[in-house]
Amino acid sequence: MRRARTVTATLAVLALAGSLAACGRDGGERGQERAGQVSAGPATGTITVWAMGTEGEKLPALAKDFEAANPGVKVNVTAVPWDGAHDKIASAIAGRATPDVGMIGSTWMGEFAKTGALDPTPTNFDKSAYFPGAWDSTVVDGTSYGVPWYVETRLLYYRTDLAEKAGVREPANWAELKAFVKALQEKGGAKYGITLMPPGGTGAWQTFLPFAWQQGASLTGSGGAFTLDTPQMTKAMDYFTSFFREGLSAPALQPGEMENGFIDGRIGAFFSGPWHIGVLREQSKGEIDGKFAVARMPKEIAGTSFVGGGNLAVFKESANRDSAWKFVEYLTRPEVQAKWYTTTNDLPSVRSAWNGIDDPMLKVFGDQLGDAKSPPAIPTWEQVASVIDDQLEKATAGGADTAAVLKEMQQKAAGIGTGA
Repeated sequence: MRRARTVTATLAVLALAGSLAACGRDGGERGQERAGQVSAGPATGTITVWAMGTEGEKLPALAKDFEAANPGVKVNVTAVPWDGAHDKIASAIAGRATPDVGMIGSTWMGEFAKTGALDPTPTNFDKSAYFPGAWDSTVVDGTSYGVPWYVETRLLYYRTDLAEKAGVREPANWAELKAFVKALQEKGGAKYGITLMPPGGTGAWQTFLPFAWQQGASLTGSGGAFTLDTPQMTKAMDYFTSFFREGLSAPALQPGEMENGFIDGRIGAFFSGPWHIGVLREQSKGEIDGKFAVARMPKEIAGTSFVGGGNLAVFKESANRDSAWKFVEYLTRPEVQAKWYTTTNDLPSVRSAWNGIDDPMLKVFGDQLGDAKSPPAIPTWEQVASVIDDQLEKATAGGADTAAVLKEMQQKAAGIGTGA
């Protein structure tokens, strides 16, 4: 249901792009918009902010600090549930009723920027201060439309006690990963050495794409067209599906099964983001402490992982544009990012803010963020991601031929287009 609503909303937002541009909202040809400076001095007036989930619930605390430093400003934060946030933003754009500042999911940037609703990032912001993959998620047709607020990437979680029993160490490449997973299953005692499919299969593309990038694949070519059936993609798909053909990976599981299986040792490994550290510790009531670790992505041509997170953008309809950007700048200061981490455990998007993080597992995530990518920032990405998920299900659960799967993936993605 969530996927269907997102795709429907995507189509609606794409339809908006032409009408908004016709009204003069674009202000210039896409890819050539020039970002202005933000005026000096303290922020003033009222700033309205929408943020999702825990971030929306916790942000008022930082807003109060910002207000204390800028006595003439008032920040009003609205917490928006993740379920429905995409459609709420799309409707606000359509009705020209956007807030001043919005938290935008990293894979939504292309879609919303294409409508002309987002203000280009001011030149005050130094992109070199951020992780490259995270900054790239804000760039659409050569123009940045926001800044990364918090980031996440994916690592290999594994049971250290099973690895010790099996006599294997963290894998460095694809061959070692396959051997590692086999050992966890055959010698370590796990029913499945790894699980590569999320519950229901939705979002499987986030696990698969790093393997494609590790093989040197690109999702689009120099002309912008999709390239999902290249030799590099074929190698990645063959490798990914081999874990299912050989009985090494669990099939798609129900919500909670992966965590329970990992905690009781039936599943030896999985790929996920930093939130699973706390989830595993909480669900096991601490029993799994000292029995698991995280490792960087295996390296073939590259050792790339997926980068996600939340970006902050200012809408063009903002009546308080400069103060809105000043609030965004405040939230991305290293010392504020460090405080935000202690409040929410969101990983900082600003490199220098990592100096205060000493958790050994989180440091591995920080190392991996130096080699992480996001999917192309195109308006149709949610639809294309749905196609990739469907084809991965055919290949892993249905045993469909790799060439046939990639051919259909390419054809359907080409039919959707990039929305450029």
